[in-house]
Amino acid sequence: MSLREYVALQQRRLFLRQSACGLGSIALGALLAEDGKSATVAEGTPENLVSHFKPRAKNVIFVFMSGAPSQLDLFEEKPKLRELHGEPVPASLLQGLNDPLIASSASVMASPRKFSRHGQCGMTFSDFLPHLATQADELCMVHSMVTDISNHHPAQQLMNCGVPRFGHPSMGSWVTYGLGSEANDLPGFVVMLSDSGKGVDGGSSLWTNGFLPSNYRGVTFRGRGDPILHLSNPPGMDRQMQRTRLDAIGDMNRRHLQETGDSEIAARIASYELAFRMQTAGPELIDLSKEAASTRAMYGLDRETTRSFGTNCLLARRMVERGVRFVQLYHSTWDDHAELNKKLKKNCDMTDLPMAGLLEDLKQRGLLDETLVIWGGEFGRTPMNEVRRGNAKGREGRDHHRFAFTMLLAGGGIRAGHIVGKTDDFGYHVVEDKIHVHDLQATILHCLGMDHKRLTYRHLGRDFRLTDVAGEVCHQLLA
Repeated sequence: MSLREYVALQQRRLFLRQSACGLGSIALGALLAEDGKSATVAEGTPENLVSHFKPRAKNVIFVFMSGAPSQLDLFEEKPKLRELHGEPVPASLLQGLNDPLIASSASVMASPRKFSRHGQCGMTFSDFLPHLATQADELCMVHSMVTDISNHHPAQQLMNCGVPRFGHPSMGSWVTYGLGSEANDLPGFVVMLSDSGKGVDGGSSLWTNGFLPSNYRGVTFRGRGDPILHLSNPPGMDRQMQRTRLDAIGDMNRRHLQETGDSEIAARIASYELAFRMQTAGPELIDLSKEAASTRAMYGLDRETTRSFGTNCLLARRMVERGVRFVQLYHSTWDDHAELNKKLKKNCDMTDLPMAGLLEDLKQRGLLDETLVIWGGEFGRTPMNEVRRGNAKGREGRDHHRFAFTMLLAGGGIRAGHIVGKTDDFGYHVVEDKIHVHDLQATILHCLGMDHKRLTYRHLGRDFRLTDVAGEVCHQLLA
């Protein structure tokens, strides 16, 4: 090879390398469009993102009740449990239970709660949820949810990320990757944790971007004090100085991007620019003083018990108003192995009024039709008494249960005032309309106008998706 040929070869290589986010992204965008995927990987801006079909919802508010609320004490009245309370559980019922301790000594545990029907649809709620019960005709109650795992962390990852393992993108990351965000000055995916004193088992692995570019990761707002830190510049730094400094950093990052083609550098540039814009949009977002007193009371901001969760619910409404695509609220923990009646009341007292207020406020503002609201945990609770920590009267609890649990959905294309699925007389197994976690995820994406089988990302030589290799849209949940 002559010197001239060698120089020409190196120039071509340099041109292709430096064009990784130029010509490369154009070619990639064309390929993805041909495959019917919703988004390009390189750019990730709303302008080049399209739905697979007409969406029913624009935004999602996922209220995740970490630790697993007891469906048998909140939504499912089971007369059979009252009839057999304290008696051994029939052996035929415990199919698939790999716990010899419970299998050998489990006794039937009836709920001490009082149940009543609400709304024109006749939906059942216990007396621990009087406010949420007023929204019965806006809700779709699913009694037939099932999952694969009965340990908190992997089950939470399965619900939020589609697989029970570390390193995969969360649902909010998939949604913002697929659709982008209409909020130019706020993150497309926001996570808020209520100040309940308990952390979430899965932690940040539940809102990770996984193998997607890092700008799709959930941005956490604080549950105590100012939701967003460092919105103000330090003393001696004005906005123009900040802009000049950011431009200089951006120039260096873009030069590095041209040299390496590393998509994470592009994500870093986008994050810096978003943080700068948030210094203007953030203070207005978190300033709740302009909300009417009646609105603040609707969310329970005037009560110590409900203030933390209520603030997050009100911020969630304000975020979807401003175009944030996916808002996730976490409240921990509903893991009541003992003293279930006492602990369940405490959590319901904290969340019942704000959750009802969120639905009512969205409805009054005309936002519920375009906002998909989801309420639920990673699995349910057993119809048996938890025996590992003693059977002292008044301290009874329930163990983890993956074979049947309840979730609530509302708005965004969901059939309102509707009850889906049935369980057996004990609430142990689903007997009608079984819905797996992957089916729920497929349905959520469908409401947003995305085909879960086509929303994929190439990683390690194969296409990955939120629903792994399973999932079917549950049309019985749709309006």
